[in-house]
Amino acid sequence: MKTIASLALTLFVLSACSPAIGSDEWCEQMKEKPKGDWTATESKDFAKHCIF
Repeated sequence: MKTIASLALTLFVLSACSPAIGSDEWCEQMKEKPKGDWTATESKDFAKHCIF
């Protein structure tokens, strides 16, 4: 039972990780996300890290 709980916790933690803001992976993820779903902070970070 402990093994199953440990495995479930590990999978949850790993799946919840997102790329660091400004990384190439993050920029690609934002390019795929509809622009209407971006927050003001995401827009600012995208412009700062991915465009300039």
